[in-house]
Amino acid sequence: MKDIQYTKGDATSPQSEDNKVIVHICNDIGGWGKGFVMAISKKWKKPENQYRQWFKSKDGFELGKVQFVQVEEDLWVANLIGQHKINKDESGNAPIRYDAIEYGLKEVALFAKENNANIHMPRIGCGLAGGKWEMIEPIILKTLSDNDIEVVVYDF
Repeated sequence: MKDIQYTKGDATSPQSEDNKVIVHICNDIGGWGKGFVMAISKKWKKPENQYRQWFKSKDGFELGKVQFVQVEEDLWVANLIGQHKINKDESGNAPIRYDAIEYGLKEVALFAKENNANIHMPRIGCGLAGGKWEMIEPIILKTLSDNDIEVVVYDF
């Protein structure tokens, strides 16, 4: 088991010699244009383009699914669909879907193991998706840290 490492910095510039996966949360309606995705798109066009193609294709595009996009020789961006729509629903619930994030992070764990990669992320789900870190951190510990996968969380 590994503890989550917290650091100040830019999650789109992970500092590691190993293979790396940058995990972030996407919505299930094909929207890409606010939040952390803007930093990703500024650096690489492929994650947004492949996300939009995936949405159009409807092929497995649903909550809890993950698309891995290779952007450098040793770096992938994981587009994890963990947000339902983009606004609070009529009951005032945030778009975050914790169960979808947990499901997706299990897929990320398998990918990380297969590719001998460590995981880098902002505080996923806590920005526009409206999630609470005290709900997300235990999911990360359970799915990634408990599987001996190194996780670095960046605060910009």
